[in-house]
Amino acid sequence: MFSWALLACIATGALVLSGCSTIGSRIDANRAAFDQLPPQERTLVSEGKIQGGMSQEAVYIAWGQPQQKAVGLVRGTPTETWVYTLSTAAYGPYGYGGLGYGYGGWGYAGRVGFYGRHGHRRFYGAFVDPYWDPFYYPFPATVSYPVKTVSFQRGRVVAFQYLSPSY
Repeated sequence: MFSWALLACIATGALVLSGCSTIGSRIDANRAAFDQLPPQERTLVSEGKIQGGMSQEAVYIAWGQPQQKAVGLVRGTPTETWVYTLSTAAYGPYGYGGLGYGYGGWGYAGRVGFYGRHGHRRFYGAFVDPYWDPFYYPFPATVSYPVKTVSFQRGRVVAFQYLSPSY
């Protein structure tokens, strides 16, 4: 029984890790494109960094596949922008969408908390939500937000930026 469980864990781990794209795996998969880059760009790409003038292939190797692509015109020139995002739980320190005391059924519980419908104690700092129950909703909703973008004109980087999350 133990050997089957161990085999299942190893197989699951291999499946999960094989789906991850790293800089090294993207370099190996795009070796010809990587080898054609100038030495300075090769160094930046291997560190996961980009600079103005880089090709789309170099940015893909450095940053990976974008979660979104936007196409448009900037000063009459076709422009493609790649957007990279991260995801987090939708429940912040004040619950759904950042609502605080007195909104949407929230109540103040201090440090005591209260007992929920199933006899377990629900306590979320100073604010509690009487409508959210982990028995019914074991996984919180996720929210994606942009963390960096890069824009290309004629296949070359013309702009990139790192975005700080808005709280």
